Amino acid sequence: MIYFDNSATTAIYPEVLKTYTDVATKIMGNPSSLHNLGTVAERMLEASRKQIAELLGKSASEIYFTSGGTEGDNWVIKGVAFEKKVYGNHIIVSAVEHPAVKESANWLATQGFDVDFAPVDEKGFVKLDALSALIRKDTILVSVMAVNNEIGAIQPIRQIGELLADKPTISFHVDAVQAIGKIPLADFLPERVDFATFSSHKFHGPRGVGIVYVKKGKKLQPLLSGGGQERDMRSTTENVAGIAAAAKALRMTLERSQANLTKLAAMKQVILDALAAFSDVIVFTKTDDFAPNIITFGIKGVRGEVVVHGFEEHELYISTTSACSSKAGLASSTLVAMNVAPKFATSAVRISLDESNNMAEIEQFLTIFKQLHAKFQKIQ
Repeated sequence: MIYFDNSATTAIYPEVLKTYTDVATKIMGNPSSLHNLGTVAERMLEASRKQIAELLGKSASEIYFTSGGTEGDNWVIKGVAFEKKVYGNHIIVSAVEHPAVKESANWLATQGFDVDFAPVDEKGFVKLDALSALIRKDTILVSVMAVNNEIGAIQPIRQIGELLADKPTISFHVDAVQAIGKIPLADFLPERVDFATFSSHKFHGPRGVGIVYVKKGKKLQPLLSGGGQERDMRSTTENVAGIAAAAKALRMTLERSQANLTKLAAMKQVILDALAAFSDVIVFTKTDDFAPNIITFGIKGVRGEVVVHGFEEHELYISTTSACSSKAGLASSTLVAMNVAPKFATSAVRISLDESNNMAEIEQFLTIFKQLHAKFQKIQ
């Protein structure tokens, strides 16, 4: 079995799984309980929060825990919008955001907010001039992802931060779910970023754990009400074992990132070089300013799901762009925003690599690809 769908989810590190099981079995208390078992659980929770904050270069008071990236995005987009509604009702999100951001923005539009989608160029990068032109006096929030989940485009977060430098009334949110371990922290967490969202299972942690960075002094309304956990900002009993495991996964991922990036870039280049030999293959992913682990391409005239199932028959697993949208059978929303013709956008498939992959697997992928390509040509 070869797994090339690491942007959808990653395998939990064995060491991280051990941390999870150790904490889950040995620390059974509720962090909100007054007795000693609760105190022990609270200490573990806060130690994990502190470690995550230090790894991200932030303060522990700026870190909150959720159930994942989707909840985090919903909380920030909706929470900031309603918190700042007295100052304005205009929101800007990029046209290539994850559905958690785009659909939150669309929902806000039904609640009386004015939403604009910042366009991207033919490579998938946000057009800075167009974004600047959309900013108004009543703009309260700009949301742009760090790394696009469908094609791997690294968005110009630093430049957007500079664009917003003299506009302190506008909150700046970055969906950083695909960024951890793929690009330097400084590239997606510059000082101007007010909010950032993360998901543990994208960096070898457990599913069901999300992280939200809220810059000191910035406010947003809670999404969940109840017991007042997370400093009254996110009510529900904390997943202490999952959070402790997420902290370990983050540390391990960042420690290994530099060596892994070199390895990923080398494997990606081998695939790109091989695909370039096929005249009917469209490669949507480049190398400069793209994450080193993602390659998105399509075979003209062949729908993406057909290619995915073709590889699956060989126990090699890839995807049709976004895992959260692939079952809908729709064209990649990112490619559509890039003005790629629908007949080509529906052909797109995504390979997303990881440190666990190796060159032998890349060669096996290319061998299978050549077999499938020949088969598709005969059918056509």
